[in-house]
Amino acid sequence: MAREIQHIPARREALNRAVVRERQIRLAAYCRVSTNNEDQLLSFDNQVTYYRDYATRHPEYDLVEIYADEGISGTSTKHREEFLRMIADCEEGKIDLIITKSISRFARNTADCLKYSRRLKDLGIAVQFEKESINTLEGTGELLFTILSSLAQDESRSISENCQWGIRSLFKQGVLHLNANRFYGYDKNEKGRLVINKEQGPVVQQIFRDFMNGVNPDVIARKLNETGVPGCMGEPRWTVATIMSILENEKHMGDAILQKTYTADYLTKRMVKNEGHIEQYYVKDDHEALIDKGFWNATQMEIARRREYMAQHGLRTMGRYTDSQPFSNRVFCGVCGNVFWRRTLARLNGSIKVWMCGKRYQQKGVRGCNSESLKEADLHRAFIMAWNAILENRTEFLPKWKEQSQSDNPLTAFRARQFIKATESAEPMRMLDCALVSMVFDHCTVEPLGIINFYFLDGTQLGIEYKD
Repeated sequence: MAREIQHIPARREALNRAVVRERQIRLAAYCRVSTNNEDQLLSFDNQVTYYRDYATRHPEYDLVEIYADEGISGTSTKHREEFLRMIADCEEGKIDLIITKSISRFARNTADCLKYSRRLKDLGIAVQFEKESINTLEGTGELLFTILSSLAQDESRSISENCQWGIRSLFKQGVLHLNANRFYGYDKNEKGRLVINKEQGPVVQQIFRDFMNGVNPDVIARKLNETGVPGCMGEPRWTVATIMSILENEKHMGDAILQKTYTADYLTKRMVKNEGHIEQYYVKDDHEALIDKGFWNATQMEIARRREYMAQHGLRTMGRYTDSQPFSNRVFCGVCGNVFWRRTLARLNGSIKVWMCGKRYQQKGVRGCNSESLKEADLHRAFIMAWNAILENRTEFLPKWKEQSQSDNPLTAFRARQFIKATESAEPMRMLDCALVSMVFDHCTVEPLGIINFYFLDGTQLGIEYKD
């Protein structure tokens, strides 16, 4: 039997949903501007108006929707919600054709351009770029599209480098490049200079005072949240990281380090900390200070001291809620050196609070340390005795504190002035003052034979016998 070959013509509808003979073509338009300045937003509005008129002038099109991203960079699709929603609608079969102004509006990232154009091509959906006159479903469309999208990406790189060059040129002149909306304590005036925010400034000052009075950052954050103090974005969402960023920012003492971070990748906009990778500039007395320089320097030394303390004792924190538990993570075993934990023990006539070595019962029923437990009442009584001993002998301590108050070491000088003021009252302590403990107390060791060695932040050491 002779072979017979029959020709079956192609059905364009099966290859390209953008060509539909029996109904209107479902059109989607995509537009984007990358900044929120007035000129760009005007361009954005013009794009939206243009595509509405475009659909009206072409009766073969049924305008499904105009997808529009405002103030979004085109180097990545990660944060372009409208773009991603448009792609999802395409995958759900709601769109036949996408029209956009240019490749640079669609994406400035070659990989993204190819990824999404090919995904849409597999769905039979064309993307029409007006400026370049390219249809991605046409024969030479992808070749031209690849070349021009690469040029768009390179243009984005050039723009990024030019912007960075401009910013760094301003840095050389000592000009800040800062988003004051996310910088707590200051605003920018009409000249772009930092000026103190009247509501936020006092909060910053109180944070510094609380920290230097011994209050931990987690306690400071909790109190600000409980009292409803607004943060940078207007809501009370204070965290330890927020408190530390305020305490460590040199701008609060009126100086400014420029170029602390830089853009490592113009496509991802990834910002990294500048650890000597590129030059920095330090501007002294750039603006009005919220914190005295000496006090700010003392704070930095106190931050370093606390971090060293935690590293030395293997602690993850200085202790939570130290406004009510100032001895947390500050009581150590004189036998093995481990930190003491606070525990509640049940008794026939009620429970009692005790402190015991954390190594004492590492395994159930196995004693790891032979130290004795310490009643919390005895710990409090011993501290009161130690502090009252300092009060009674103030005249002997005073020369040392006055000499320390003139020290070149900001933290030493600050502590000395703190102790001079704290001991001005001749009245002995009768009940434990938690705030004072947090302010003056460093740590103590519980020794055998009923002795506690107290170490104070001015360097004073006192041994107190707490057992009768």
